[in-house]
Amino acid sequence: MASAASVQGQSQGARPYATLLAKGEDRRQRILSVAERLLARNGWRNTSLAQIAREAGVTSAGLLHHFESKEQLLNAVLDARDLDDDTHADRSGNLADEIRRVAERFVRAPEMVGTFTVLLVENIQPDAPLHDRLLKRQQAARDIVADIITRGQLSGRYRTDIDAATKAVEILAFINGMETSWLLDPSLPLTDVFKSYAEMLGREIEQPGGRNGAADQ
Repeated sequence: MASAASVQGQSQGARPYATLLAKGEDRRQRILSVAERLLARNGWRNTSLAQIAREAGVTSAGLLHHFESKEQLLNAVLDARDLDDDTHADRSGNLADEIRRVAERFVRAPEMVGTFTVLLVENIQPDAPLHDRLLKRQQAARDIVADIITRGQLSGRYRTDIDAATKAVEILAFINGMETSWLLDPSLPLTDVFKSYAEMLGREIEQPGGRNGAADQ
């Protein structure tokens, strides 16, 4: 059996390691936050790793310890956006409510919205570093929205004469367009606009009494 002294020594030895891990994670998050801000303002072509390191208060070597390349850092920024989407999304089937909640992202993570929109525009060309990932992400988002609509049609919530894939394209175009418009004019009444669109969408695709019918199932 280990003595009390040895146990205490092991505990004291573990604490500095845990502290180093925590500091490392804090530093990584700080780098990501600075990268989001600079990328949203300058774009990825005009933002260097040295600029990000300087703004984050770390050395270039310290930044490279967490992100080995600029492309890896860009992908980490997109990972953060995907995690935010997955954390706050409710894909249970009420599409109108889900669209209303999108407006919350502009308040919760404004720099993340700006960064994503800038990266999307800058990576339209097929040879851009994030083009393939962003294209797959867009396709996956369309599939998710189309699946919600299809499930709603099968349950009797949504009209069956609506083409789910086409409507999914429209919905994502609205969201992406609002993100771009907001970057140009942050004074836009986002909550009202998203609420209005969600209500219009509900009137268009929901069966008469569809909400109640779905709730009763």
